[in-house]
Amino acid sequence: MLKKNPELHHFLVPLKRIAIIILLMQLFFSLRSMAQSQADFEEVSVYLNVQRIGTIEVSSLIHDQTAYLPVSDIFDFLKIVNSPSATRDSISGFFINQPDTYLIDKTHNLIRYKDKIYNLKPEDLIKTPTSLYLNSEYLGKIFGLYCTFSFRNLSVLLNTSLELPIMREMRQAEMRNNLSHLKGEVKVDSTIRRTYPAFHLGMADWSVVNTQDKQLGSDTRVVLGLGGIVAGGETNVSINYHSTQPLQERDQYYLWRFANNDNPVFKQILAGKIFGQATSSIYAPIVGMQVTNAPTTYRRSFGTYTLSNTTQPNWIVELYVNNTLISYVRSDASGYYTFEVPLVYGSSLVKLKFYGPAGEERTSEQNISVPFNFLPKDEFEYTASAGIVEDGMRSRYSRLSANYGLTRTLTIGGGTEYLSSVTSGTTMPFINSSARLFSNLLLSGEYTYGVRTKGILTYRMPSGIQFELNDTWYKQGQNAINNTFTEERKAIISAPFRGKIFSGYTRITLDQITLPTTKYTTTEWLVSGVIWNLNANINTYALFAEQTSPYVYTTFSVAAIVLKNLRFTQQVQYEYSSGKFIGFKEEIESRVFKKGYLNLSYEKIVASHIENIELGIRYDFSFAQTSASVRKTNDNYRFLQSASGSLIYDHPTKYLGLTNHTSVGKGGITIIPYLDLNYNGQRDPGEPRAEGLKLQSYGGRIEQNTRDTTIRITDLEPYVNYILQLDPTSFDNISWQLLKHNFSIAIDPNKIKIVEIPVTVVAEASGRVNIKSNKELKGQGRIIINFYKKNENKVAFRTISEGDGYFSYLGLTPGDYTVRIDTAQLIKLNLKSIPEILNFNVKKSREGAVVDGLDFSLAANDTTLKNQKESTHSLPKNVPVNEEKNIPLAKEKPEEKPQPEFDITLQVAHLSYHKAKAAQDYLVAEFNYTVVIKPSTHQHYNVIVTGVDDIQAAKNIVRKIKHKGFPDAFIFARRRPPLKEIPEKVLPTQ
Repeated sequence: MLKKNPELHHFLVPLKRIAIIILLMQLFFSLRSMAQSQADFEEVSVYLNVQRIGTIEVSSLIHDQTAYLPVSDIFDFLKIVNSPSATRDSISGFFINQPDTYLIDKTHNLIRYKDKIYNLKPEDLIKTPTSLYLNSEYLGKIFGLYCTFSFRNLSVLLNTSLELPIMREMRQAEMRNNLSHLKGEVKVDSTIRRTYPAFHLGMADWSVVNTQDKQLGSDTRVVLGLGGIVAGGETNVSINYHSTQPLQERDQYYLWRFANNDNPVFKQILAGKIFGQATSSIYAPIVGMQVTNAPTTYRRSFGTYTLSNTTQPNWIVELYVNNTLISYVRSDASGYYTFEVPLVYGSSLVKLKFYGPAGEERTSEQNISVPFNFLPKDEFEYTASAGIVEDGMRSRYSRLSANYGLTRTLTIGGGTEYLSSVTSGTTMPFINSSARLFSNLLLSGEYTYGVRTKGILTYRMPSGIQFELNDTWYKQGQNAINNTFTEERKAIISAPFRGKIFSGYTRITLDQITLPTTKYTTTEWLVSGVIWNLNANINTYALFAEQTSPYVYTTFSVAAIVLKNLRFTQQVQYEYSSGKFIGFKEEIESRVFKKGYLNLSYEKIVASHIENIELGIRYDFSFAQTSASVRKTNDNYRFLQSASGSLIYDHPTKYLGLTNHTSVGKGGITIIPYLDLNYNGQRDPGEPRAEGLKLQSYGGRIEQNTRDTTIRITDLEPYVNYILQLDPTSFDNISWQLLKHNFSIAIDPNKIKIVEIPVTVVAEASGRVNIKSNKELKGQGRIIINFYKKNENKVAFRTISEGDGYFSYLGLTPGDYTVRIDTAQLIKLNLKSIPEILNFNVKKSREGAVVDGLDFSLAANDTTLKNQKESTHSLPKNVPVNEEKNIPLAKEKPEEKPQPEFDITLQVAHLSYHKAKAAQDYLVAEFNYTVVIKPSTHQHYNVIVTGVDDIQAAKNIVRKIKHKGFPDAFIFARRRPPLKEIPEKVLPTQ
């Protein structure tokens, strides 16, 4: 047809050529645009900070101030189920709840979530050989994970109102840990048990009080207490001397106690002057023995009670017991929630925190007091005592009591008591019981044959108001208890109250005593509160007796701190029957010399015509507490001087310490960190001590000796397990590592226990993983590197490469190792590693060795890289080597240095001045950059490094400075704006 129509043929041929040219141009520009878009993405490691969870380092792609994050890595960190496809072009799973499935599809550029499809632009999803990156904006728009990217700090802040799986997991782990703490069960790395030496003398207390009185003369009292261990048992002796009385055995104290909480039958055996827990009135010491299977500490949890209330719908409610998170629930649609609160002995502060969907927060508090005679279900406890009473008649005394936990809410018990001096009946059998009727209603009862019947009922309202009823009926004619009462009744009502600027507490007590011929009643109303810096107390007391007028008076006290260190106290008493003030007292106390106090007081008792004026001073030295005072009472003068302190001696470490508090009956720990150079976990001769260890203390007094690197903790309660938590990052040398961080140490009485902490010296191995891309090697992140010990096939250590390909592992002990890329990951990615393995050796060093240069190259699993490697090492014969070509040049322009892409500043933070100076000297000598020291706070300095042009060089500096013992090193990077192109000037031709 074209041949028949040549005009149409001549018209279509040029048109066809034009179309082909346009098509080629479109293809060219599209390829150029694609290449440009790929080149515009820069792979950078950033810190992802998730509020209330923590921070991790992830690789990211940066383009035009927008961060693209690896979806699988982010979801793995947040514990969100995800399954990448084999080709890494899609990720599927469910988001938090199993019905909420999702699919992120690069092939079709879409995200399907909750049966809704979100279409994406091709540049919103970027696929790499190891990850699928998503524009961070879509994490917030689709999944509610709102990300804020800061290029200056190379960080991403992730905020969400969702309860992510990792949040649930962290809370459950914290609840399990806190419940274990309440039950006394703490997970530790090592347990150090009690020791039972045959003889040890370690503690001594002393006290001296000297008084000179114008009318009564002089008087001196001296008390000397000795604490040690005899035959494995705690031995405490107290010698009391009084200058006006002869030395009597009755005034002295001695007790031997052997305790072993692991023995189910005899946990404690006591001999000496014991505490008999008698029902009878015994006012003299009892010399005898006592045996019990009760532990030295009370059990800390024995059951639960139900707590329920209402709040706003769909709020999260957290339960805290003694400021410890125990449980959390989400309220239902009506706002109802309920808890099973663990009951602990003693007073427990129960606190609730409420979190709303928009971040609202409010708290409420309540106290619950639990009697001590509750026992866990099916637990039996007994105490048997016998001895002689030093009452002048050598009365014989014995008592056997036993209790059994019948249920979680009911404990029953009984026993018998014998006292030979009781004429109304020497043998007194008894029964007792404690019951928890409702969550806030507790009942306790006791019956002693021939002596008394006693009952206690306590009830606490949700508002905090507490009621207590106590009634005791006495057997007429009994003389076991030294009174003639027939009945004693007591009622107590107490309640807290608070406002915006004040808080207070009030209690009303009614006590009625019935005698055979009469009865009288006493009442007390106490109001105590704090407002601003004023502490006020009003206490009204009333006595009502038959055939007499009521006697009522009020004592009003107020204390305030004025002029910072000056405390003023005013107290007055008012009697209602006479309508007069019957007493005054004013006191001023001021702190002097940091550890001293000077006080002046004046008191007047109108009814007794007594006036007291007293001036006193007390000062606390490190080795003793001292005081002196002079007091004028009408025309009489009294002078008093006192001093007290204690001595601690530890024979193995030759330690002798003087303190200003009591030490007898307590224990301590001496912590000695050392370098475990042969890695056997035991200290051997020649292994030096390690300096710089820090710890977290939960009691006691800490004394750190920088001269010999020891840490001594004293004033610890014996027989309890002290939890010692060490800070593994406290050493200046990053190569010094702690294999065990948490210790449970049983405290021995009257003894300082030595705990040697092995510090392992480890080495660091580092290298780089590269991959060939567009004929150039580029660092590859997210690659797994495995370390093997020599002649072993099991992976010993594992690490993963960063976004720029760099990897390192700190924790190698001396020996021969092999390192290789994870073979399973290579197969999955269809890549191979060159070289396949690398061998290296770690030498023994006190400072820690560094092995670097462990570099790997990745390539597609074919012969391409091999052929390229061979062509690199052999040149074609027909190409001359070092052949010079003389090509005339018009005019050479000086070579221009490319502009650095980032403004980079390095900072080593929060150092003392001498450490900051050491860091500055090292950086200048090693890298030759500009290094300055700038004050940070009153006692700390920052080291600033400028002039670094390359991110990789900055990371290398940070790695080395951290290895030198400066862990707080950071990089601050800001991308520079591109330079505007300046057109070249046209040179005039000659």
